[in-house]
Amino acid sequence: MPEGDCTTHRPPPRTKAPDPVTEAEVEALVRGICFKTGPPRTTGVELEWLVHEPGLAHVPVPPARLEAAYAALRALPLHASLTVEPGGQLELSSLPAASLTECVATMRADLGLVRDALRSHRLTLSGIGADPWRPPSRFLREPRYDALESSLDRGGPAGRRMMCSTASVQICLDAGYEEPGPLGYARRWRLAHLLGPVLVAAFANSPLQDGRATGWLSTRQAVWAGIEPGRSGAPPLDGEPREDWTRHALDAPVMCVKEAPGGGPWHVPEGLTLRAWTRSGVPRRPTRDDVDYHLTTLFPPVRPRGHLELRMVDAQPGEDGWIVPLAVTSALFDDPEAAETAYRAVKPLAERDGPPGSPAAPRSPLWLDAARGGLADAELREAAAVCFAAAVDALPRMGADASTRDAVAAYADRYVARGRCPADDLLDALGDAHRHHDASGKDTRR
Repeated sequence: MPEGDCTTHRPPPRTKAPDPVTEAEVEALVRGICFKTGPPRTTGVELEWLVHEPGLAHVPVPPARLEAAYAALRALPLHASLTVEPGGQLELSSLPAASLTECVATMRADLGLVRDALRSHRLTLSGIGADPWRPPSRFLREPRYDALESSLDRGGPAGRRMMCSTASVQICLDAGYEEPGPLGYARRWRLAHLLGPVLVAAFANSPLQDGRATGWLSTRQAVWAGIEPGRSGAPPLDGEPREDWTRHALDAPVMCVKEAPGGGPWHVPEGLTLRAWTRSGVPRRPTRDDVDYHLTTLFPPVRPRGHLELRMVDAQPGEDGWIVPLAVTSALFDDPEAAETAYRAVKPLAERDGPPGSPAAPRSPLWLDAARGGLADAELREAAAVCFAAAVDALPRMGADASTRDAVAAYADRYVARGRCPADDLLDALGDAHRHHDASGKDTRR
């Protein structure tokens, strides 16, 4: 550009500040986006993993090694999106797939690439719901995670463990039809909450913390129950789902107010709900972006994001253990016959959650029983047996491949039929290890 050209001195173009939103506009926005109805056609899954050196799950990985490994993973030609959680856990989120079989195939291929790349960095993935050995430690240092940590710390230590030490299998399903019936969104919303404790119990896989048994088969679920109810609790289920969720979202606490232009730490208000923020306009008036962000800071067991996101299943052992909860849940929601069978099986469980006004999931008595005792609970075991049988019957109708069908049937025989879950295997192994070591930790086996 020639010297003296006046275009070199023009100020940058001004961008219009986002328009603030009113309480009525926020209500309409949340109500309009929480359930996108239509035929249930797509399936997705989000898989979180703990990362460590092979055989050294109790040893923290230096941040520089994780950063180098994750940089290599970001260069891979993955179908799924790859993100990192605050404690360094790795997450793969699939695209919406047209079928369960497509979802399984694409995610399995992506995981193969990820494992190969991690192997070259002497790292591996572990599927377990909560880190059994390492204390929570932040890997990511970003303003939003600083704000989240500050907000959660007000309620005790559970928040940091949730951020840094937990991993899950999150199943994503279409909301369903607008009309009533087994595939209608209102029924599917209610089924997700009634089936939730059965899934917690059947797939519990986190009985340890700091190297010791916690007394919970799903310590991960106990951690979530320890977080402030406004952030991790479910809304009431006795009304119209859109109205219930909209009211819940507006009355939930605001985690943070993002930095003003120019930088600076994010403001972490105490006791400020989204509704109160729209009314007061303090510390500034909220925008559409603030509302969108607020919705991502709510962590109920079932989150409506246009589709349904079921968040209550612990990460599973083995390379393909995640396929079983994905397949079972998909079958119980998307096959009409299985959906009706599952709903009849789990509906009586609602009586154990108490009258209106009782604590909501994940703090309700039923959800806590599921996390503590798994399928040792007779009613949960009976419901799980019916649901797994319905899923086994439905998977051929859904076109599931033989390996998926066989995996679900084998899981039902190994765990559900025996009132067990993967956490029981971990406790058995812990007991064996203790039996073979003396008080000093020396291995006494010959």
